[in-house]
Amino acid sequence: MSPIDPLGPPDPLAPADTPDDRVLLEARGIRKAFGDNEVLRSIDLEVRRGEVVVLIGPSGSGKTTVLRSLNGLETPDGGTVSIDGGPSLDFAKPITKQERYALRDRSAMVFQQHNLFPHMTVLQNVIEGPVRVQKVPKARAVAEASALLDRVGLAEKRDAYPFELSGGQQQRVGIVRALALKPQLLLFDEPTSALDPELVGEVLQVIKELADEGWTMVVVTHELGFARQAADEVLFMDGGVVVERGAPGAIFTNPTHERTRRFLDRILRPLEGGDDDVSP
Repeated sequence: MSPIDPLGPPDPLAPADTPDDRVLLEARGIRKAFGDNEVLRSIDLEVRRGEVVVLIGPSGSGKTTVLRSLNGLETPDGGTVSIDGGPSLDFAKPITKQERYALRDRSAMVFQQHNLFPHMTVLQNVIEGPVRVQKVPKARAVAEASALLDRVGLAEKRDAYPFELSGGQQQRVGIVRALALKPQLLLFDEPTSALDPELVGEVLQVIKELADEGWTMVVVTHELGFARQAADEVLFMDGGVVVERGAPGAIFTNPTHERTRRFLDRILRPLEGGDDDVSP
């Protein structure tokens, strides 16, 4: 038998797609208002396979609403979204349940709060989506979940309950739960914001390793050191618009927009004393 059995189950540790130059996510003109508050004002976003795009900006700038719109958790007032060659959803028209599921079938989100089911063990939390939603045979789901838990150093916690884990361990389980769905696109919504400072590094390390392995990601974060190290492109958002976008080196060392410079100065200056490395 060949080293890789083409009829066997896919490797749960591998990214869902081989990195290349093809566009995996395309969002155009995304708009969203809550009453008179325009949260998003015509946001465009394009992510190629294997790319990591990081959204930074002040609280309330619309970053999380962008992620929720990409996943179908939020319904924009206008604009289009397409993931992995799927149908282009036009939010100017009513969106059906099937169209919304088409987005979720291709992406998985890791939230600020890990949102684990408290009455389920770690293993049960991880296999819930593959078994119940994707109809993966339970034995296969368990084997793949066990491999993923081992991958993030939590193999011995598979039978533990969420309350028995640290915040960092719970968030790593949240990441594994997303990976178990084998999405084409991973969405991270400030995955370290609810953690104690000493636990931030362990979660960022897992995300950085996934980026190095070629997973396609859109990440909202205030961890600018991570953004500099892991991102292919950084978008600075403020007031519901993308103020500036570019490679991390350009954004962090030579931003062109005054609003970007003010934001970075406000965050970096207390930490650096001349050195803008804010790695955890």
